[in-house]
Amino acid sequence: MGFSTSLQGQSSHEALLARQDAEIKLLETMRRCLTIKVKSDREYASTICSLTMQGKKIERNEDLVGSLIAQSWKDIMDSIDQTAKLIKQQADSIEAIVVEHITTLHSERRRARKIYQEEQTWLNNQFQQLTDDVARKKLEYQKNLEMYKLMRSRFEEHYVKSGRVGRKLDEVREKYQKACRKLHLTHNEYVLLLGAVTECEHDLRTCYLPSLLHRQQAIHQEFITSWKTILQDIVKYSDFTTDKFQEIHRRMQKAVDCVKPVEEYRDFIGKHRTRPASPIRFIFDENLVDDTSGKLLPNKLTVDNLTIDWLRNRLTELENSLKATQQSRQNPQYPSENNSDSKISILDYSREREELRLRCQEKKLQRQVDVIRAALNELGCEELPLGYDLSMESSFADSPSISKLASLPLQKNTVADIGLFTLRRNQRFMTIFRSPFKSLPIINDTKDGTIRSSSEGPTPKADNTLPVASFRISHLTTNQKGNGNGGLMEEEWFHGVLPREEVVRLLVTEGDFLVRETTRNDECQIVLSVCWDGHKHFIVQTTPEGHYRFEGPTFPSIQELIRHQWLSGLPVTSRSGAILKTPIIRERWELNNDDGNFGDVYKAQLKTCKTEVAVKTCKVTLPDEQKRKFLQEGRILKQYDHPNIVKLIGICVQKQPIMIVMELVPGGSLLTYLRKNTNTITQQEQLRMCKDAAAGMRYLESKYCIHRDLAARNCLVGYESIVKISDFGMSREEEEYIVSDGMKQIPIKWTAPEALNFGKYTSLCDVWSYGILMWEIFSKGGNPYSGMSNSQAREKIDAGYRMPAPESTPDEIYRLMLRCWEYEPEKRPHFDQIYTVVETLSQAYL
Repeated sequence: MGFSTSLQGQSSHEALLARQDAEIKLLETMRRCLTIKVKSDREYASTICSLTMQGKKIERNEDLVGSLIAQSWKDIMDSIDQTAKLIKQQADSIEAIVVEHITTLHSERRRARKIYQEEQTWLNNQFQQLTDDVARKKLEYQKNLEMYKLMRSRFEEHYVKSGRVGRKLDEVREKYQKACRKLHLTHNEYVLLLGAVTECEHDLRTCYLPSLLHRQQAIHQEFITSWKTILQDIVKYSDFTTDKFQEIHRRMQKAVDCVKPVEEYRDFIGKHRTRPASPIRFIFDENLVDDTSGKLLPNKLTVDNLTIDWLRNRLTELENSLKATQQSRQNPQYPSENNSDSKISILDYSREREELRLRCQEKKLQRQVDVIRAALNELGCEELPLGYDLSMESSFADSPSISKLASLPLQKNTVADIGLFTLRRNQRFMTIFRSPFKSLPIINDTKDGTIRSSSEGPTPKADNTLPVASFRISHLTTNQKGNGNGGLMEEEWFHGVLPREEVVRLLVTEGDFLVRETTRNDECQIVLSVCWDGHKHFIVQTTPEGHYRFEGPTFPSIQELIRHQWLSGLPVTSRSGAILKTPIIRERWELNNDDGNFGDVYKAQLKTCKTEVAVKTCKVTLPDEQKRKFLQEGRILKQYDHPNIVKLIGICVQKQPIMIVMELVPGGSLLTYLRKNTNTITQQEQLRMCKDAAAGMRYLESKYCIHRDLAARNCLVGYESIVKISDFGMSREEEEYIVSDGMKQIPIKWTAPEALNFGKYTSLCDVWSYGILMWEIFSKGGNPYSGMSNSQAREKIDAGYRMPAPESTPDEIYRLMLRCWEYEPEKRPHFDQIYTVVETLSQAYL
């Protein structure tokens, strides 16, 4: 069964032409899609190359010398870079070979179709011509026959009337004979024509037409052979399982296999090896007993009528405490552990800390019991237990218990010490156990509190008008406004009410210090914060005379006290050993509260340059946690500089209320702007708004900042209608952020599914929100998922529903929205790609 026998009818001919048209369209589609694939593969390869370049730029690389993990990471980055180059090579091959072959095949296919159609048309014309010839001869036959009949009837009529003679009869007879002769000739021509036409039709139908169809089948099959070769090339140049890719994968696997946890820190240990810490020697100061005439002896308990009752009572108390401690050690009350979760168990030091505390407490109590018993035994005042060594010296320095403790091997993650126990987790965290001896000084740390002011300013208004109205903050502590300390705020190392989290972030090098203000039990206190074996915080003590000190001499002002500690090089306290080396001055964004005539929370004017600015204030009564979140926005904004990101001017933290000072963006929120200017906003302006927002988000993505609340309400419209990203209260500076404190205050209709379902935020979640923002812009401030509740919208999104395009939205923009709303995050474009698309469209619509 083939073309020549099965496709001879007219309907088959039309179907064959339609098939050829469809194949030509398929070739065009393949060429277009492969061109897009080449472009996307090249962009993908370029993105991977950029990624590997960033991956190779390791911060503090000098601290990772000899690290197997770092070397493995470098090898993996190199391998990924090689993969990108292979992908680009394959894309080039697809363009140079496959796309070129498709173009050639497409051209030949169209030419073959044209030739076939011309041949088929000629053949149809031949059949039509034969039919027309027969029809014409038949018509001539019919006319001659009618003429013959007419002449015959006339002849018969004259013959009857005039007889067999006469001039008129002769004329009629001649015409009759002529008509008869012409009819016979026509008859013969018709007979001959029918025979010739039949032969010709038979040749066309049985020879030429089958031959034409047979050749067409051969041409089609040859095209399919070429087409198959093209498809094989597509598979070949899209294959990521070739030997080259597998070789790269094997190199990556080999790089990972080279990582051996046992050897990872070998070079590090060898480079930074230090001697074990020298034990702290606690020696009795014999100068203390010089003036006691020998009544009090060093390292010896005094047992006389003044102390014997106290010693007996003390012994009873110590024995009871010792018994309770021993019972606690024998029956520890630890929370149940999941043995399968070994990592958590390794990182949890609570059991070891508790064991160490109980062991040290037991030894301390046992030592004191032994010393008191020995002293009482010397006087025969107390019956000693059987086998007690009467020759033991009652000396703290030579105590067997203490010597045993000192000789104990150090267990993993613990440091044994009589006075101060320190357990290190990593460079950032440490837990300190205070000495149980009441005689040792203890530095009491405080929590950052809030300083109440007599006026916090009026409540912010809901609209975008920012009226200027002055308000007064009566906030000067006793230390600041009295006793010669009025200039404390002028010292650059004084950071006002900056929270402890910000302080810890600023103090990074041993000896860094600053002074701040905090509130404890509604009492304002000045605190010296120092980076020393972690971070230490010392409250400035006030003497009855109104002077200030730590452990050493007193000074009439806090400035003089700090300068003395700094310039003398003496430790702040003997126990801490903390020495002041480098004062940390206020950052450029820490403004003085008195630098602005601040208005009704939202608007202000800087005294120095008369510049109008926008101000956010933090209520004095807010809890510390909310104050830390308030400063989160300022900490993020202070390092960003982009025309489409709201600029930070400064943060006022020297006194309450804390304020964030930003550039004034006069146009208000983008959402309000869209709704107020519905009738005047042009499509070109909408595209430019999308471009501005994409530029700002592209910048944030490059800084690994996840905004988490991108929406028209959180964008501002500045001069010349420029759009700026604002409201960074929910932002996080990391590549991936997992929400673990519930999903409160989450903008459901703007948030990506993976963030709602799993609490996982990445920059691609902002891409989803950007799609909603584009929808808001082109709907001119419309409500997303109008008529649906949050839960209904969430369910429909999970089921595959996507909002339709707003009226007059360009098709390219709606396609970009749909790409931003891909359910799988990895299928969404990054902001760099989004910006390129929107910028191209903006130029196209100029």
